[in-house]
Amino acid sequence: MITKKDYFLVSTIGFFFGLLLLPVLNNIKFPFAEITFSNAFLIVAGFVIFANFALWITSLLSRLFPVLLQIAKFVAVGGLNTLLDLGILNILIFISGIASGYWYSIFKSISFIVAVINSYFWNKYWTFGGSKTVSVKEFSQFFVVSLIGFGINIGLASFVVNVINPISLIGPIGLITPERWANIGALAATIISLVWNFVGYKFIVFKK
Repeated sequence: MITKKDYFLVSTIGFFFGLLLLPVLNNIKFPFAEITFSNAFLIVAGFVIFANFALWITSLLSRLFPVLLQIAKFVAVGGLNTLLDLGILNILIFISGIASGYWYSIFKSISFIVAVINSYFWNKYWTFGGSKTVSVKEFSQFFVVSLIGFGINIGLASFVVNVINPISLIGPIGLITPERWANIGALAATIISLVWNFVGYKFIVFKK
């Protein structure tokens, strides 16, 4: 069942998704995505509306396939975590001016850890409807699953950016700048780790 609380929470996710997208767009500097106050407002408002519309569509489809509702919640939380991850990463890149190398891996680690902490509470209390208390067993399982996801995320992102990065050898290629390649690496790592996390959280951590 979809409740008013679900629409409120998904609106919150849409709001922060749009808000956290702003430093990413500002850092990668797409010529068609200049950040102004009016554009920022439209981006944030647009994602709030889209999040509510997507939840409404899911509520209709979940009558036939109930698991779709849980998947939709996980995707929404995953989207928030992704933008929290990328937003913090791009803020650190913007402040330091560093988009590769050893410090990139440190920045990605910081942003990923914050996203994981956020993920735990959203998935526990909303996506999978876990118990209100945090048991040692549950927290340990979550930590292990997240730690493996952390290794996948950081390892793959660092591999894409630091090993197969053509920019480090021949310089910027067309529209691909170091900042954009850093985000490509982060997105690739996030997609793979999200698949692992869903399976681990559903069938190990929050299994009923």
